[in-house]
Amino acid sequence: MTVAAPALNRVVRDFKAEATGNKTIQLKSLRGKKVVIYFYPKDATPGCTTEGQNFRDLYAKFRRQNAVIFGVSRDSIASHEKFREKQKFPFDLISDPDEKICKQFDVIREKTLYGRKFMGVERSTFLIDENGKLRQEWRKVKVKGHADEVLEAVKNC
Repeated sequence: MTVAAPALNRVVRDFKAEATGNKTIQLKSLRGKKVVIYFYPKDATPGCTTEGQNFRDLYAKFRRQNAVIFGVSRDSIASHEKFREKQKFPFDLISDPDEKICKQFDVIREKTLYGRKFMGVERSTFLIDENGKLRQEWRKVKVKGHADEVLEAVKNC
């Protein structure tokens, strides 16, 4: 069963998920804040580390804009905890091993690595406004400059 990704300017369907810091994140409980959710393929890999570091380095600026950030991958909470601690991420990472959130945002795509095709997470970011509406999405993200671009969108949201 394929689920359509959230449409721009529509309220994003609620979800509840396990996150680092022994937390459960529920989207609807974040109303009143801007929410940046970035999906990445795998903890502690070069591109994913750089992307997380870029969001980390701009974290205070996101907070000043009343925004929270969450990274999402299929990795386990244990893996996320190690990754978050090592990189000193001030935001939580959400574990989505059953791909429910990944499928909700339609980020599981066919990828090719060394000629082998497989289904994996396509690096993507979503900006949700204070009312729970999807305001912007970025697909097939290139890491360089991405966090800055998201911050500008948050400022204009």
